[in-house]
Amino acid sequence: MADVWKSKLDAGSVKFGANRAAMVALLGGTLAEEDVIREGGGAKAAEAQRAKGRLTVRDRLALLLDPETEWMELGLWAAHGMYTEFGGAPGAGVVTGLGRVEGRLCMIVANDATVKAGAFFPMTAKKVLRAQTIALENRIPTLYLVDSSGVFLPLQEDVFPDQDDFGRVFRNNAVMSSLGVPQITAIMGMCVAGGAYLPVMTDTVLMTEGSGLFLAGPALVQAAIGQVTPAEELGGAQMHAEISGTVDFREPNDPLCLARLRSLVGKLGSRVQGPGFRRREQGVAETALGPGPWTLDPPAEVFSRVAYDAAKDAPKFAAEELYGLMDPAVGASNSYDMREVIARLVDRSEFDEYKAEFGRTIVCAYARIGGRAVGIVANQKANQSYTVATGPQAGSVRTEFGGVIYTEGAQKAARFIMDCNQQLVPLIFLHDVNGFMVGKDAEWSGIIRAGAKMVSAVSTSVVPKITVIVGGSFGAGHYAMCGKAYDPRFLFAWPTARYAVMSGASAANTLVEVRVKQMERAGKVLSAEEKKLIYGEIKATYDAQGDPRYGAARLWIDAIIDPAKTREVLMTALEAVALNTEVGRFNPGVLQT
Repeated sequence: MADVWKSKLDAGSVKFGANRAAMVALLGGTLAEEDVIREGGGAKAAEAQRAKGRLTVRDRLALLLDPETEWMELGLWAAHGMYTEFGGAPGAGVVTGLGRVEGRLCMIVANDATVKAGAFFPMTAKKVLRAQTIALENRIPTLYLVDSSGVFLPLQEDVFPDQDDFGRVFRNNAVMSSLGVPQITAIMGMCVAGGAYLPVMTDTVLMTEGSGLFLAGPALVQAAIGQVTPAEELGGAQMHAEISGTVDFREPNDPLCLARLRSLVGKLGSRVQGPGFRRREQGVAETALGPGPWTLDPPAEVFSRVAYDAAKDAPKFAAEELYGLMDPAVGASNSYDMREVIARLVDRSEFDEYKAEFGRTIVCAYARIGGRAVGIVANQKANQSYTVATGPQAGSVRTEFGGVIYTEGAQKAARFIMDCNQQLVPLIFLHDVNGFMVGKDAEWSGIIRAGAKMVSAVSTSVVPKITVIVGGSFGAGHYAMCGKAYDPRFLFAWPTARYAVMSGASAANTLVEVRVKQMERAGKVLSAEEKKLIYGEIKATYDAQGDPRYGAARLWIDAIIDPAKTREVLMTALEAVALNTEVGRFNPGVLQT
């Protein structure tokens, strides 16, 4: 029987109230910015799109997705604050995310033609590649809604040639197909130049009247070979349906095309019964995995999963209480018990804490989320009193600082991660980490050796990994806690996240000293006011770069999420990762002992 957490969070305290108010304000500002991003190229561009007889990308999604089901958008912040010299590219001109079509969990990749005619900026390519990577790793059926003018020519050198640029999209199409991942494309506008290969490399192609599919448009054809051909004759839907045979379904308009697409998805088979698929049944009660009229088929999964009741198995504490957990101000010093977060994420607020009395600045626990077994690795933000076991100070009591990884914690986490791989338990990492402990005592205790062991365990892990950055995620602590370089299937962040080599204050203190010494060597002595000014400039730069919006703009983060919705996001992500039942052999390699 797992232990039920007894919360000590005082929702009536002044501190809780102040934290909650600040968090709600921060979240409100974030959501308002997201609403602006969703407008794409704006009202005028949307009117122009509709004048062509085409729907906007958001209108298309509304018709494609099952009504009243959750849409988990990924990469919304991509390109935020970038390409300003070209007028910006909201959302990188493409919408990606996980949604349900005929009850089936699907990855959607849809061009936004209101943003520079859906042209591919460098971040557009990277966003599509990220969506494909998620679909590939988790074997998620993928639907493409194509409406793009192709590569954004002024930036072609950053879009076209490299390994992770535009061409990789088509390579991924082929690899996904070879692994049996269903892919269906609906061409609902322009699909030109190299981009014309994307739909044809997928399993099934739909095309609407008035759309165009060609390697070169009429103007380029005339310039290249002197041939004058109308667009419809060159690459219209009727031509490709009747003459070239390139498209499988020709549809009169967007709504009918999307209806056909839904019908085709509804007929997809499943290599694994259960995850990601629901049979239609009338009168089925709503579950936490989504509203009726779908119910889960009998599960046949690799990872442990039990029957789940949304009411009986809900956490014992309100998710909204997470708003009062910490002060969201940049640079605020927060001390809290991370188990309060865990208790608001896991079923019935029950979890089995692993080695609870050892290495306490890292919390490791087994639990269930939506009935699915998980192993949780989390940074403990409350300071811990600890008895020194070895060395000159053996037997004495020391304080270990919350958010710092010590030798014992790294050893514990490494072993726990290995156990989860041995037992086929997916891993969830909750970050609020300053880094590894430094100093003589830490070095004598073997902190580098223990850290290497933890990083190695994370690196060689074969079970699905999901990362949530709750607060800070700095330095090597980010790596050890399964940062982006360590292949988490998904990486989410709260608005309170900070993502950098070190905090702005730490970086500013370090770099001010470096700059002052450089200037002093050049014969210039700085006043206290000048040093303060340099400190402020450096700190502002680091704080801006550590903001989760900065990371999400560059796709280091898949989505910035509402803390109170973390459980729901994790339930969807866990359902997605369970689609891939192929788990490799766990071989941790050589570990430092």
